[in-house]
Amino acid sequence: MDYESRDTAMIFGIYPGSVAGAADGTMAVGSPDNGQHIKSCLDVLRGHASILLLRAYCIFDDERGPCATDTTAPIDADQFATLVTPLDVVAQFQSRSSDITGYVEFVRNVVDRYGPVANSIQITEEPNVQGNPTLDGHYAGVIEAMIAGVGAARSRADELGLGRLRIGINTTPLFGDDVGFLRSVTESGGRRFVESLDYIGLDMFPGVFSQVAFDDLRPAVTGLLRHHRTNVMEPAGLGHLPLRITENGWPSGTGDSPQIDAAALGSIIDTVVHLEEELLIEAYELFSLRDADSSNPDVFHRFGIVTDDYRPKPAFDVYRQIIAACDT
Repeated sequence: MDYESRDTAMIFGIYPGSVAGAADGTMAVGSPDNGQHIKSCLDVLRGHASILLLRAYCIFDDERGPCATDTTAPIDADQFATLVTPLDVVAQFQSRSSDITGYVEFVRNVVDRYGPVANSIQITEEPNVQGNPTLDGHYAGVIEAMIAGVGAARSRADELGLGRLRIGINTTPLFGDDVGFLRSVTESGGRRFVESLDYIGLDMFPGVFSQVAFDDLRPAVTGLLRHHRTNVMEPAGLGHLPLRITENGWPSGTGDSPQIDAAALGSIIDTVVHLEEELLIEAYELFSLRDADSSNPDVFHRFGIVTDDYRPKPAFDVYRQIIAACDT
């Protein structure tokens, strides 16, 4: 599939690792990531685009404390950070003791360490999702931590003269009784919380964990994104902020062939791009670069656009083409 060139302000990114959290709370882990292979893949993907965001995760918990700011996925993400491949750092909150004070210190340390090489810092990961210990919504105090963490990140960035550093939060899609989640957060956080935010993120995987026919992917993505802005963000007083797709991907083996899997991913991303202006979408980040274990039948091991030994799948070239077509 060829993608026609178009002018766009939207930026693209990718999680350059392979480790993934599974629905049952375990981690999909394979052989260690290879830094040189990652850098080679990133060079090809970025092409001549001005930047390619690199998503990385670091975790605050009671054992490691506020000084442990190393990224755990991928390990040592700093090594990949450059002016054209800046980091999008996720500062996760996984304190069983609900240590808000410690988390605030952790966030400030994250800004100190990664602010100069980061485009953005996301405060907590999927705080609305409960019951899965790999996600922050599992931990009591996460809302308080998110509100305090956003304020700490904004104030520390300002202290360091990093006004360009973008601060955000994210959720998964919100429906039914959960549709008011962000509104309840902004009501608790108040004006200072809202004013400290630069974007709202959305982790979405339409068609991966529910049956959606290929021809229905575009309308499904369109409906989901319009719903998120109109029924989730706007009632929360966040309608003025840009939306980022902070995680999206398509595991191999879901369709009838790698080519069909690639076409499905391409259809989703192309839909996001076409909605950029209507829905004020500023970024799309792919999850992920590499499979954890290409031989494992579990989908969480096969989200990569390259295999576990870094052989490109058809989806790799699809993403490369989309980035090139949108290159400004």
